[in-house]
Amino acid sequence: MSAREEILGRVRRALDGVTADPTPVPAPSGARPEDLIGHFVERVTDYRATAIVVAADQVPAAIETALAGRTPIVPAGLAWPVGGISDTGQSAAELDAVEAVVTGAALGIAETGTLVLDHGPGQGRRALSLVPDVHICVVRADQVVADVSDAIALLDPDRPQTWISGPSATSDIELDRVEGVHGPRQLHVIVVVPCPESDNPLL
Repeated sequence: MSAREEILGRVRRALDGVTADPTPVPAPSGARPEDLIGHFVERVTDYRATAIVVAADQVPAAIETALAGRTPIVPAGLAWPVGGISDTGQSAAELDAVEAVVTGAALGIAETGTLVLDHGPGQGRRALSLVPDVHICVVRADQVVADVSDAIALLDPDRPQTWISGPSATSDIELDRVEGVHGPRQLHVIVVVPCPESDNPLL
């Protein structure tokens, strides 16, 4: 008998005679739809990231402000004009010398303040969001969902995914917080809402 079979056997014996609890597990309540963006911004800032909400025509200026003079690497297909270095497959060592990256996102999750990148157009490959010291991520308001279950329902499980909740952080044995060990030390999130005069949620 393998170790796996032995463990499963013990579990079956422990559960023998136990009836299933008929009480349904409540679905996550999430945030109310009208609170999604505010809830998302609050959760993002809880992680020591910065988050602002801007109209679509203010995105370039918001990106420039977040860059603060840094030169970013920019993935192909980014929906907003950003001057910088084009991603040409630079190595991790080369990316380590890059000051910042600007990407889009696939989704934002309000309940957890999480960004999800599935590395489609405008999001770049995984290394872009993990190596440069500063990550500026632009997410549209219509991409923000209430909770993780909503996100999973929309994501393609066959695509690579990177889930980001705040800047990279860890704690040593003394519980001293250290940032930037395994990812960007700074995360700036720009949430884009439609311009008041536009009915198109993408503008």
